[in-house]
Amino acid sequence: MLSPLTLRLQAFTKLSVADREAIDRVSRSSVRQVAARQDIAREGDRPRAVNLILEGWACRYKSLPDGRRQIVSLFIPGDLCDANVLILKEMDHYIGAITAVRLAEIGREQLEALTLDHPRITQALWWDALVTTSVQREWTLNVGQRDAYERISHLLVEMFLRLRAVGLTTGNTCPFPLTQTDLADATGLTAVHVNRTLQDLRRDGLIALERRTLTIPDLPRLKNAAMFNDNYLHLDHEGAHLDAND
Repeated sequence: MLSPLTLRLQAFTKLSVADREAIDRVSRSSVRQVAARQDIAREGDRPRAVNLILEGWACRYKSLPDGRRQIVSLFIPGDLCDANVLILKEMDHYIGAITAVRLAEIGREQLEALTLDHPRITQALWWDALVTTSVQREWTLNVGQRDAYERISHLLVEMFLRLRAVGLTTGNTCPFPLTQTDLADATGLTAVHVNRTLQDLRRDGLIALERRTLTIPDLPRLKNAAMFNDNYLHLDHEGAHLDAND
């Protein structure tokens, strides 16, 4: 069974057996558990490892002195929480667990060995970093220009496609542990506005959201409602010319 990180990187290019085994090794080293709603890393901390999400959902967020929070990205299994964080003197944001999380801490030497010894992994990580930046641009557009109905629809589609890419969907259904407060913090809306918008989406037959499970009966319809163009996720195997032969 392929690791979530392997599945994520193979959306860009096929990895060799040696590449996959190397990823599996770092995915099994220094594994730790973090309880739901606890911080994985805090602003001001000195980064000592790159966090790889193995199970559960987490988020990157910023907060104001009065407690207001903005979620600026979401992490699911296979996501690296800032592959380049080790160059920082201190963290400039928080990483928090949304659900209970199991993660691998990848140290500087491990990461350097992985990229030096496996150039195809390095190339896939470049793609991954570019996609992370692309997602941030889309989130800025979401908050700045889309209305509430479009914002929520867009986030639901994005997370469904990202989960599907790492094998965590079943048909048109996927886990969705975000609370309405989480959705509000990620979309710049109030929790009340999120509640009303979810009711509208249900009424229009675009989603079913129950017991932390999201069902999308008609994905093309929800994409249309969100004005969703999935080109920014770059999940169409763009690095096929670099594919391994084994």
